[in-house]
Amino acid sequence: MSVKSVEIAPASGTETFIPLNKLKKSPNNARKTPHSEAAIEGYAASIAAKGILQNLVVEPELDGEGVATGFYLVTIGEGRRLAQLLRAKRKEIKKIEPIRCIIDTANDPHEISLDENVTRESMHPADQFEAFRKLADERGFGAEEIAARFGVTPHVVRQRLRLGAVSPRLMQLYRAGDLSLEQLMAFAITDDHARQESVLNRLSYDREISTIRRFLTETHVAATDRRARFVGLAAYIEAGGTVLRDLFTEDLGGYLEDVALLDLLVTARLGREADTLRAAEGWKWTEPHLDFPHAHGMRRAYPHPVELSAEDQAALQALQTEFDWLTEEHQTAEELPDEVDARFGQLESQIEQLEAKRQAYDPGDVARGGAFVTLNHDGTIRIERGFIRAEDDKSQPAGGQDGDAQGQDEEGDGDDQATRDREGEDGENEEEDEEQKLSDTLVRDLTAHRTLGLRLNLSEQPEVALMTVSHALAAQIFYIGANAHVVGIQPVKTDLATHASGIEDTPAGKAWSDRHVNWARQMPRDVAKLWEFVVELDHDSRMALFAHCTALTVNAVKLPFDLRPRALAAAGRLAEAVSLDMTGYWRPTVPSYLGRVTKAGILDAVREGVGQEAAERLSGMKKVEMAAAAEQLLAATGWLPALLRTAKTEDQALAPNGAEAREFCSQAAE
Repeated sequence: MSVKSVEIAPASGTETFIPLNKLKKSPNNARKTPHSEAAIEGYAASIAAKGILQNLVVEPELDGEGVATGFYLVTIGEGRRLAQLLRAKRKEIKKIEPIRCIIDTANDPHEISLDENVTRESMHPADQFEAFRKLADERGFGAEEIAARFGVTPHVVRQRLRLGAVSPRLMQLYRAGDLSLEQLMAFAITDDHARQESVLNRLSYDREISTIRRFLTETHVAATDRRARFVGLAAYIEAGGTVLRDLFTEDLGGYLEDVALLDLLVTARLGREADTLRAAEGWKWTEPHLDFPHAHGMRRAYPHPVELSAEDQAALQALQTEFDWLTEEHQTAEELPDEVDARFGQLESQIEQLEAKRQAYDPGDVARGGAFVTLNHDGTIRIERGFIRAEDDKSQPAGGQDGDAQGQDEEGDGDDQATRDREGEDGENEEEDEEQKLSDTLVRDLTAHRTLGLRLNLSEQPEVALMTVSHALAAQIFYIGANAHVVGIQPVKTDLATHASGIEDTPAGKAWSDRHVNWARQMPRDVAKLWEFVVELDHDSRMALFAHCTALTVNAVKLPFDLRPRALAAAGRLAEAVSLDMTGYWRPTVPSYLGRVTKAGILDAVREGVGQEAAERLSGMKKVEMAAAAEQLLAATGWLPALLRTAKTEDQALAPNGAEAREFCSQAAE
């Protein structure tokens, strides 16, 4: 008869070492939610660095007959058991690694497991932040080493170190519950205690996180600023600049602290770009400016169409033929090979360069004109060419075109040119001779009667009236100092760039600029010929010119304390009349809207554009993440803020060119 071997378990309260492979999870463990992978990683890292600091509590496993099996059930310390199993899987220890345990058969295993997780108090986060800081300061541990010893990422360690370095005054307010963790994180964007406390003193009881960050960075420049993007962080740091990093948000590169150095680098590079342009294209002068100087007061010459040389025409034809062949060859391919894609890029660039030669400035305009080199809203270079200063504009007769139109392209004395123009007008010379024989009083009397006759006849001929107004508007918009219009209608132009930064770089802004330049190129170089130009236009073209000139004077900008409510109401009626749909010109993005309103404003937009459920999903996010998520949600909805909405009316017809303009902006945006 065989005798069954019986495992003798140590007495309760005994401390003993048990092989890892003899430990099992206890069914009596009160914790039913599994340990997270991050928690097990943390245990493993801590044990690897410092060993098991707290014994596991176990009980012997018994079989159905109440006999010990030789295995032990872990009542307290399941996370540490799993961590050791993970280490064994990684070959850091053996599966039979001895684990220090306490045998407990006296207490109820479920109760002591529950007791282990209930009757304890976690340390205050501030204690943890300062303890991490102490490890770094006193023991010289870096973020990577601390991370390895505690099973967290180096980024988390850097965050805790930054929090542990805040002003003691702020830390005390956090311990007392007078500052939230999010507010403390906002203050931790800088380690300057004096600055932190200064901002604290400036705040009211409403300590908005965004306000704290704004105050702490108000003398800095975000890395997303166009100046920083233009210079580049690497060049700024190489020049000795420092960058402030926000470890608690997506800071997109941080904040540049030395604004004076940044501006110096921007000015220097813009100057180099201007010098390069002048040397390459032969302009008399080039000026670097951060923003385009709208009050330059100069007239502008535009390029005119020219024929390509036979050599360029042949090269263009060859490039276009290759481009068309490649397009046909790969039209069914889902993805182009790298070498084909690269060749497409080369062909497009070469074709664009040759097409640009179809427009050229007159050599005389280049010799006496110049260009402005400025910075776009996105940090790229913007070049505006063809501006001619008054002192260099001797060849331009009185009433030459201004900064929005072409100018005289021939060298010579302006007075002589004007004299030649007058000599060609026999009727005008006879009128001047007659006028010289009459007194000033009689001239005034006769011309007053003539003006009355003009008014009577013009009032009965709407088409001529439209032509006259078109001439008057064009004479003042496209020419400088012309005084060539006979009707007392004066266009008042508002520079929208002074009200909305970067508006000129938007698809709508570029669409308007292209349309204006197209008209400017068609204008006669001498204002004396403008009347004939307007008269000779066909009806549709004349109406288009009239609409363009009129549109340039529209001003629906609402300013603080604006005292023209009737004008703004008329703007609403005009929007209805032209069927304005701003979804074709504007989209709710983080820079354009969502990052500039409160969290409540973001949620209202999502609630209106998407729905209540979507707004609720975003409600618990921080503002930066909320704004980014809202931008994605609203992208396809066509949602607009109330200020951009147009009232719907019955039988609303699309205004002429409205669809075309929206299509242009949509394509430009893509």
